[in-house]
Amino acid sequence: MAQHQAFLTAATSDNTRRTYRSAIQHYLTWGGVLPGDEPMTIRYLLAFANTLNPRTLALRLTALSQWHVHQGFADPTASSTVRKTLIGIERVHGKPKKKAKALPVEDLERIVDNLLNLNTLLAKRDNALLQLGYFGGYRRSEIVALHVEHVAWETEGIVITLPRSKTDQRGEGITKAIPYGEEVCCPVTALRTWLEAAKIDSGSLFRTVTKWNEVGSVALHPSSINTILSSCAKKAGLGYMPELSSHSLRRGMATSAYRAGADFKDIKRQGGWRHDGTVQGYIEEAGQFEENAAGMLLRRK
Repeated sequence: MAQHQAFLTAATSDNTRRTYRSAIQHYLTWGGVLPGDEPMTIRYLLAFANTLNPRTLALRLTALSQWHVHQGFADPTASSTVRKTLIGIERVHGKPKKKAKALPVEDLERIVDNLLNLNTLLAKRDNALLQLGYFGGYRRSEIVALHVEHVAWETEGIVITLPRSKTDQRGEGITKAIPYGEEVCCPVTALRTWLEAAKIDSGSLFRTVTKWNEVGSVALHPSSINTILSSCAKKAGLGYMPELSSHSLRRGMATSAYRAGADFKDIKRQGGWRHDGTVQGYIEEAGQFEENAAGMLLRRK
């Protein structure tokens, strides 16, 4: 039974489990009871229709649905009335999804150039972290999960095999090759410089660094990637720093690679995206002015 429970737990990612627990707690704090019914579910939606993003409410319904299904109760969120109520809330209160601004490779070079001039242990770590995250197309959870043992040093660059990620929950492994750079940016050199300076030969690649230049033994928290990027962007003089997040690295890689002439399949593989639609969205963003019907009219001769 313990083994079976362990496998059932492993079927859902830790992040999803935490999100669902938070949603259920929100529902209970409001005054909901478990198991619930259709009238109570509708009252819950109405209570927060004016204050919560409809996407948040939809996620809360998913959590409630999962709880009832796994506990063997009838799902109160599955009724047509509940679903139509949510659709109505979305139409009345729906807002565009806020997107992180893509970081152009030219602005990454400004950040890297500033970090190279600082020449501190912290700057070496941030330089390696941001470059690896950018050119590897990694999510923030993947960046902090990288270990020395995942990196193979080759003549042309490095090959990184991440045992598990958001899109690889079954542990099949995702392998990415990152070549040497010829301009300001070179993620391979940046990583080697950081590892040698920090004297790291095993375990997590990216760790805390104290003001006394002491390197920690555990990996950075995923949320720290946002702080590191914002801090480095501010020091480099990027005026749109508040619009950046860790996702700006992945978006920036995709849009800049497309502008540089990279193929769709190569961009998709480097970012580890499962769906073509996601990559297509980044490509359309990259060419929104160059591949533009209005632009063809405005630039005609």
